[in-house]
Amino acid sequence: MTTTQTRRFCYHLTEAPLAPGEVAIVGAGPGDPGLLTLRALSLLQQAECLVFDRLVSQDVLAMAPPSAQSYYVGKASRCHAMTQEQTNALMVKLSREGKRVVRLKGGDPFIFGRGGEEAEYLIDHQVAFRVVPGITSASGCSTYAGFPLTHRDHAQSVTFVTGHCKGDNCLGLNWDALAAPHQTVVFYMGLANAALISRELMQRGLPGSHPVALVERGTTHDQRQVLTSLNELVETIAREDFKPPTLIVVGEVVRLMDTLDVVQPQQVNAETHEIVGAVAW
Repeated sequence: MTTTQTRRFCYHLTEAPLAPGEVAIVGAGPGDPGLLTLRALSLLQQAECLVFDRLVSQDVLAMAPPSAQSYYVGKASRCHAMTQEQTNALMVKLSREGKRVVRLKGGDPFIFGRGGEEAEYLIDHQVAFRVVPGITSASGCSTYAGFPLTHRDHAQSVTFVTGHCKGDNCLGLNWDALAAPHQTVVFYMGLANAALISRELMQRGLPGSHPVALVERGTTHDQRQVLTSLNELVETIAREDFKPPTLIVVGEVVRLMDTLDVVQPQQVNAETHEIVGAVAW
C-alpha cells in the first residue's frame, strides 16, 4: 500500500505585493523549477501578464496563474518573435493598462539577459519596476554536469563571456586575458563562434588538449554534457549535434566531471508529492 505524502512549507516575504502597473523583471534560473527563488515564485504567482523568453522552461511557466495572459518574446539567432524594441514597448503598454507584469527571463536578468537595457527603458518611460536575480546558467549547468567553476587546485577565477555580439559585430574579446592559465571561462551563446573561440585561445597559448565541457539544456530533463578539448571542439559539436542553449566551459575544472560524480535530486513525482507555497504579507 502506497502512502501519499504531501510536503508543505510556508515562507514569509517582507516586500510589498506587485502593484497594478508594476513590472517585475524576474530571473527564472536555468530550467529546473526547483532553482527558482522564493521571491521569484511569489511574484510569478501574482502575474496578470507574463512576458517570457525562449529559455524559460515549461515547468517554470506552469507555476504562473492559469488566468495570466502570456506573451512569448523569445529570441534565437536571427529569429526573434519580437525585437527588443517591441518587447520594451509591450511592457510599457501592459503597465499603462494597469496590469501586474512579470517579465520572466532564463537564468539571471542581469547576466547576458538584457535586463539592464529593459530596466533603463522602463525608467525612461516612468514605469515602476523591481528586479529579482536568478541562478545563472553557468552556475546551475556546471553543478548539474558535475564540476565546479572554481577550485583551489585548478581555477582561482571564473569569467563569464558572451559568445556572440550585438547585430553583426565581430566577437572582439580580450583573448590574451581569456587564455591565461588557472581560470575557468564560460562562453554563453557561443556555438556559432566555436571555431573562432578555439582558434583564438590556442593562438594565445592554450594547448589543443586543454579541456572543454559542452552542456546542453542544463538542469532540465534533456540535459546532456560532453567532455572534449579545444582542438576537437568544432568536430565534437558537429558530431554530437549540439544545439542552443549550450554552454562552452573552458578550463581544467571540467575534468572533474568524470570524478566528482555529483548526483542531483530526483524529480518529484507529481502524483505522490506536492509542494505548496503560502505567501504571507
